[in-house]
Amino acid sequence: MKDPGSQIVYKKHNSFVEIRQKDLKAEETLQRILDICARDELCRHLSDEYRKLLAKVIADLRNPETSESSLKFSLTPNVIYELMSLEDKDLPRYLVHRYRYEMFPFLKLIDDFPPYLQIEPTSRCNFRCVFCYQTDSDFTNRSGEHMGNMSAGLFMRIIDQAEGNIEFISLASRGEPLLCPDIETMLGYTRNKFLNLKMNTNGSLLDDRKCHAILQSGIKTLVFSVDAADEALYRSLRKGGNLQKVISNIERFEQIRRNQYKDSKIITRVSGVKYCKEQSIESMEQLWGDLVDQVVFVSYNPWENIYCKTPFNFAEPCSDLWRRMFVWWDGRVNPCDVDYRSKLSVGNATTENLSALWKSETYNQLRSGHLSTHRHEINPCNRCSVV
Repeated sequence: MKDPGSQIVYKKHNSFVEIRQKDLKAEETLQRILDICARDELCRHLSDEYRKLLAKVIADLRNPETSESSLKFSLTPNVIYELMSLEDKDLPRYLVHRYRYEMFPFLKLIDDFPPYLQIEPTSRCNFRCVFCYQTDSDFTNRSGEHMGNMSAGLFMRIIDQAEGNIEFISLASRGEPLLCPDIETMLGYTRNKFLNLKMNTNGSLLDDRKCHAILQSGIKTLVFSVDAADEALYRSLRKGGNLQKVISNIERFEQIRRNQYKDSKIITRVSGVKYCKEQSIESMEQLWGDLVDQVVFVSYNPWENIYCKTPFNFAEPCSDLWRRMFVWWDGRVNPCDVDYRSKLSVGNATTENLSALWKSETYNQLRSGHLSTHRHEINPCNRCSVV
């Protein structure tokens, strides 16, 4: 079933291979951006540095024509959809942070905080998807060091540091967030704090309480990880999953949202890993199109056991070193989730500051190693093709 490994490079910044979404207003959104960013009263709250970044955003959007050697900021369909959900007052700040996320990795720039932060409420999962590192028994061994749940106290400490400094955050990484015992408390603590807070879930544990907790939280995008519209294909990919149960749970979420949270601007997305030729975006859209705002496939990245792969001579730097930072359930901070056993951990958020960790000597040495074409000497970077 699996397609041969034809993919040599995994472009993390552009991992969508197919996307279908409702009512995309591209031209109207661009004009709205230009109109809003021309209003000083909506931009004056930005720092001098951020106003300079906003000026670059506007210049790039006004002059999209570019040569292959020139990098320019642009609006992808998923970004346009996010912009459509924002109030006018939040749009300039969103664009600045989106520029940091999109462009800093290409320009090899860092400032005081990562453009994107991924927080792991739990490393545990009730599925064993064939393309996931949860299939690694050394990782999932309950007597080992990797399995556990984040405490509400640690989560609040991280959120307090991120608020006002990092606008793009995901509650997801190595495990299923809804398995965390404190997830409802955690969700409540995020209310009204971030412009772009995302949570990924396989949807299997989405009961009434969790639906309300999500809809009352700061979640802006809720991603349901579903890879097929056919029960047999779904079960073959998401081991331990039941497609009919997931469908029922997402229907419940949508019913609660429509009936009790009519003003909610949360974006819902069904996102599958494009793993084999049997998967079809058309069948996915037919099943999910009326239930969610977006249906997408993302590229398959062969990370399920990176440590067993043969090293290869790959020199291009990994963009995640300038784009995002990961905090595991126990506070360990990691530069990526391909390194799911934390060989490259740069410190611990239980005792260290997020900004200090992001700018730390350990992190910068890793960046320098990639920039100086020594990626092939760094494990497991030398087994990975993410750029």
